[in-house]
Amino acid sequence: MRVLAALATLLLCIGFATGAWAHAALVSVEPANGSIVASAPKRVELRFNEAVTPGAIRLIDGTGEVREEARVSVFGETISIAVPPDLPQGTAVVSYRVISQDGHPVAGSVIFSIGAPSATQVPAGVDSGVNALIWLTRIGLYLGLFAGVGGVFFAIWIARSTNGMVLPRTALVVGMLSAIASLPLLGLDLLGLSLTALLTSAPWTIAFATSAGLALLVAIAAMLVAGIALRGGQGARILSAIALAGVGLSLAGTGHAATAPPEALTRPAVFLHGLGIAFWTGALAPLAVLVSRPTSATLPILNRFSRIALPVVAILALTGLTLAIIQLESFAALVETGYGIILSIKLALVAALLALAALNRFRLTPALAKNLKAASALRRSILAECVLALAVFAVVAGWRFTPPPRTIVPETPLAVHIHGEKAMFQVLVSPGKAGTDDFVLQLMTGEAAPLSAKEATLTLSLPERGIEPIEHDAEIGTDGYWHVRNVELPYPGRWHLRIDALVTDFEKVTLEDDLDVAPR
Repeated sequence: MRVLAALATLLLCIGFATGAWAHAALVSVEPANGSIVASAPKRVELRFNEAVTPGAIRLIDGTGEVREEARVSVFGETISIAVPPDLPQGTAVVSYRVISQDGHPVAGSVIFSIGAPSATQVPAGVDSGVNALIWLTRIGLYLGLFAGVGGVFFAIWIARSTNGMVLPRTALVVGMLSAIASLPLLGLDLLGLSLTALLTSAPWTIAFATSAGLALLVAIAAMLVAGIALRGGQGARILSAIALAGVGLSLAGTGHAATAPPEALTRPAVFLHGLGIAFWTGALAPLAVLVSRPTSATLPILNRFSRIALPVVAILALTGLTLAIIQLESFAALVETGYGIILSIKLALVAALLALAALNRFRLTPALAKNLKAASALRRSILAECVLALAVFAVVAGWRFTPPPRTIVPETPLAVHIHGEKAMFQVLVSPGKAGTDDFVLQLMTGEAAPLSAKEATLTLSLPERGIEPIEHDAEIGTDGYWHVRNVELPYPGRWHLRIDALVTDFEKVTLEDDLDVAPR
């Protein structure tokens, strides 16, 4: 195990020599998403919370035409799209697909209207067939890394025999094929291309330029080294240890969890978590073969595995808890986000795995020591663990398509400042999109002192859609501001708002302005 520890330290140092990788999120757009401008802007600027690489950026004008002449420039965290001067009136769409520093794509669309809105359609997303294949190849990759490399490590270090290695050998082949197939599929996803572009050079080129592409190459190398170790010889133990360390390095080199700050904590946690999974799940298939034909050597192998498995499970629990806390940031995210729901399902499956492992360790293995005929019950339990492990792989492969809660940037409320001769009102609209919104009204005098009012009324209309003025009574809150909650804004566009503040029984202050509401 000293060799493994030394290799792990070396490989981690190599991994930490890279830059800080995270998951990108769009934080601002200029002109604002959903805004209406009098003339075409010179450029559209998308600012993210980290430096990004453009994958596919498209400008679609108000007639629905894709403007190929729009030039894209990158300045650190900002992507600038030069707008052609002859952009016609109507709603323009900027469809973006950028690559965050963790190797994952971030996609979306923003709109702005020149003169007046039109019915320009937002382009469709990525081919669902690409996502389905990415999910399947990710499961195959997990099989190769955990069942394949982990199985080889178990055979050489724990069982000290390569008998019954049909399933690990098969897992290595499936894993390597999945990793190779993952490279162009990753490129298709990053560029937003369909499966028809699978055999072109663009997906391969961009995949190799990302951290995810490098991690896949490390995974392939780890599985190849494990395959060589299976041939035996004096260097088999060292090779299997290198392969196992490669599993941890490939996982710690990219992805949501590994790139979460602080990386000095998350990368080692992912590394150790990956090693623990490979050790545990890699042993399951060989153990099932061993107990199906028990001999005098079976029990010592089970005991050796059990002694090491206990601290490994403790490390898995500790690193998993650490990563979950960092990724979720709140307990509510377990049920309120897609990432959290996947984690909740995984935890339920892992709990069942732990229950079976405890049954094997404290009941079925002692029973086998007394009577070899008890092997059939142990074998069934281990096979059940195999099924649960496969289910865990299938579930966590879904993390590829959902960002962790820590990367979700809270939406900034839409702010409108209205200034008159006698008063000025500050209006915050959250989230500022079509649908259900909350309004907060701050009433002030012309000198910015709090304005005392008996009543406040918010009136909204959307003339371009034929929506006549609708009044909403505001309520004073404990914070001293006036609130209008759950206001239905069914359409995006330029809404007209009017605020009436009854100062005294004989005096009312009224201020009006327009509010650009973005689409959902």
